[in-house]
Amino acid sequence: MPKMIVSIDGVVIKEVQLTKERTTLGRRPYNDIVIDNLAVSGEHAVLQLIGRDVFLEDLNSTNGTYVNGKAVKKQQLHNGDTVEVGKYKIRYIGEMDSPEYDKTMVIKQGSVAGGVLPTVPAGIGSYQPPAPHGGEPLSGSIKVLSGSAAGREVSLTKVVTTIGKPGVAVAAITRRPHGFVLAHVEGSTFPTLNGNPVGTEPVTLKSGDLLELAGTQMQFVQA
Repeated sequence: MPKMIVSIDGVVIKEVQLTKERTTLGRRPYNDIVIDNLAVSGEHAVLQLIGRDVFLEDLNSTNGTYVNGKAVKKQQLHNGDTVEVGKYKIRYIGEMDSPEYDKTMVIKQGSVAGGVLPTVPAGIGSYQPPAPHGGEPLSGSIKVLSGSAAGREVSLTKVVTTIGKPGVAVAAITRRPHGFVLAHVEGSTFPTLNGNPVGTEPVTLKSGDLLELAGTQMQFVQA
């Protein structure tokens, strides 16, 4: 289980395991990670757990959020990264690879309009959610409709599948016991679903839905 180790001046003061989809960090007492220091904003940053990946987002804090000494707005964390808020250092410890999980892979076969990958990077984790009423696990796929990869179809066999190009525009499709949901992960370009923009809150997908991410059109198909 991923965790954050908070320290100041080399002294560890707390350790927080990331068990929720959203873990908030800030000075106010209602945050999950409370840092009572005036250099830290009331609602400073949030950590989002998507599959086995953790994304850090600064919530327009006064003094900013830094990862390994670099100011960030939103960024995926990697094992060993150090988050800095004020004088506090928060070390991110990710999950170790184990037989129950596949390693994260990104499949790249060129680029298409908007700089989005024409493929869907492999999902994260091999755990299969329980099927409704004890039946077969849900199955779905994404079919690319535009660009050089038009016609390519990728099965959504993992718990979480990310689409897009890291640092530019990334969205995640998560398989849940009763269906699939889509959510924005990072980048200034937000995905659209049937013409409507999708934010960080998951939106339920229905078979035949049309997705677009930075100019690349895709269709969700559920068996």
